[in-house]
Amino acid sequence: MILQCIAPHQCFRVPQSLTNRFVTRMSSSSETISATPPPRPPLSSPSTTRREALSLSFISATCSSLLSLLTPASASSAISDFFELPNSGGVKALDLRLGSGEVPSNGDQVAIHYYGRLAAKQGWRFDSTYEHKDQNGEPSPFVFVLGSGKVISGIEEAVKSMKVGGIRRVIIPPSQGYQSTSQEPLPPNFFDRQRLFTTIFNPTRLANGEGSTLGTLLFDIELVSLRHQ
Repeated sequence: MILQCIAPHQCFRVPQSLTNRFVTRMSSSSETISATPPPRPPLSSPSTTRREALSLSFISATCSSLLSLLTPASASSAISDFFELPNSGGVKALDLRLGSGEVPSNGDQVAIHYYGRLAAKQGWRFDSTYEHKDQNGEPSPFVFVLGSGKVISGIEEAVKSMKVGGIRRVIIPPSQGYQSTSQEPLPPNFFDRQRLFTTIFNPTRLANGEGSTLGTLLFDIELVSLRHQ
């Protein structure tokens, strides 16, 4: 489930022209080859040839990456890329980009951007600060004081060891996620909040012993800035 959140799969469609060419070559392979050779295609310019080579190389590399993600062997290697943050209660992190700025401390005011997803809903994205716009139409980051206790523990644990400018993907277990409907960050849309909390705090599913999975969260966090208080 979590791997589906991390790496959604995409499919590439083979162009019809390439399919027709392949079928034509296969059907004509059993026929007698004509004595007259086919006309040679016009020579491509070096720049065109280089662009085609780069395009084919890019498509090949992308397909190989996607195919590797679909295999069970790579599933275990993808998880092994994550590491458990010390004394975090089980929060696992993967640094997508290492920052070059300061590391925040408790009491600092930090600003982050994030994508928040819910594992129990097949990676449903319940919130994104990149969609929160200020009066100028620019993405508005989420600002909080580190160590204040107003934000879910998993985010605080992830941010406290990041550097400004870094981007980190974290898997937050239910024990470090939402413990109440008042903890931040909260989706601004009412229906998103309702769907989020009715899933996490579903009494029937909790009674069935599903509490260990219902509240698992996946966050992509970018530490934008910090200010010492």
